[in-house]
Amino acid sequence: MKQKVEVQDADKVKIQRPTNTAQKNNYSPRNRIYVRDVKGGMEYFRRIFGFVLLAVFAILPWLTYQGEQAILLDIMEQRFRIFGMTLWPQDFTIVAWFTIVAAFALFFVTTIWGRVWCGFMCPQTTWTALFMWFEKKFEGPRNKRMRLDEREMDFDKFWRKTGKHVSWVIVALLTSMTFVGYFTEIRQLFLDFFVFDASFWAYFSVLFFTFCTYGNAAYMREIMCTHICPYARFQSAMFDKDTYTVSYDVNRGEPRGPRSRKVDPKEKGLGDCIDCYMCVQVCPTGIDIRNGLQYECIDCGACIDACNEVMDKMKYPRGLIRFTTERNLATDEAMPRKTNPWRMKSMGYFVVLLLVSAVLVWDVSTRIPLEVDVLRDRNALYRENIQGEIENVYTLKIVNKSQQEQTYSISVEGMADYRLLGDTTKSVDAGEVGSLPVTLAVPPGELQQQVTEFNFVVQSLDDSSVTLTHETRFIYE
Repeated sequence: MKQKVEVQDADKVKIQRPTNTAQKNNYSPRNRIYVRDVKGGMEYFRRIFGFVLLAVFAILPWLTYQGEQAILLDIMEQRFRIFGMTLWPQDFTIVAWFTIVAAFALFFVTTIWGRVWCGFMCPQTTWTALFMWFEKKFEGPRNKRMRLDEREMDFDKFWRKTGKHVSWVIVALLTSMTFVGYFTEIRQLFLDFFVFDASFWAYFSVLFFTFCTYGNAAYMREIMCTHICPYARFQSAMFDKDTYTVSYDVNRGEPRGPRSRKVDPKEKGLGDCIDCYMCVQVCPTGIDIRNGLQYECIDCGACIDACNEVMDKMKYPRGLIRFTTERNLATDEAMPRKTNPWRMKSMGYFVVLLLVSAVLVWDVSTRIPLEVDVLRDRNALYRENIQGEIENVYTLKIVNKSQQEQTYSISVEGMADYRLLGDTTKSVDAGEVGSLPVTLAVPPGELQQQVTEFNFVVQSLDDSSVTLTHETRFIYE
């Protein structure tokens, strides 16, 4: 559909009303949103921030630490390797605390700054912006893209569309391989994938996530934000009148209407909004911010830059659309108090965030890179040897949760007189489980009851601070 363009004279601002966005109250099939390019402080910051996030995502799996991949979330082996720390299923509490910290950090930021996560940090937003950049390079700015889609297929349209989709597939493939590289050896993955020597699950995972990345960033785009992402639905529960969001100043902008730059809007009874629809054309979700707070808004600030650019041309003050709060926009008579960022709700989230962060730090700092399990011999509760001593047989399962080979010594505490038969040292490779059978012999006179509790003490000979005590029982009837 063509744009309706109203031009009043050479000294007036061109008014372009969008006809490609689904701005209706009734349900209609999704129309494609042709996002207009915008320049400004918010957009530059968003691009820089997105580039940093992309760089971090792409570089992290290639880093090495102590000769191994620094971050490797090996699900098949049930261990996560993160910069020298190996997490096993027994360490799930650390993962749980980390997710809780991330959640409350998001809640805290949302309470103060709204959906800035969606607008500046969400992978969906970042990759969509990257795909749109390639789209603009091949098909041109907004008006040219609209005319290109209306044309019949010809060679020019064919090569532009083909180049765009090929670039999208390449970006999606590299994104997928990098993501899968967090869960397997990334260097080996890139080598095996392109020589067709990777496993079935490696190919399946890479192709599956390639399809997801391509579909989300190329086609679904705002649908992910408006219909699929659950955060868009419940984030409003954390909003209040002191939450900063992208907002339109109704008192200043209304009534809206076109006018010449030379005309004083007060003489015509108009506000500062010239009804140019630039804020709608630059919105990645296709909403009109002038209709008030909407769950589709991702707080990207594109409409702020577009509106400020128009205000500069009209020589009006900036900030008709800006990051502000409902309390700041309200009249003095209705809400005389100014915005308070440190209110009860935000302070509550902040205090909880500090508490769970402290628990996470404590859990990580007190974590011992050693796990010991003691299994008793199931064939006999006890036996008597030729010296008349009572023997119990145990098997020690020693899990080396560090990333270096360790040698452990085994001793006993809680028994006054005993003999530990068998090897009392065991070397275990990094991230492996060692099995050590031992026999504990005790004179009958030392056993005053049928069940005597004692401890096995396992200590690393390479690092004396790594010591673990495991309680078990000695049985004699």
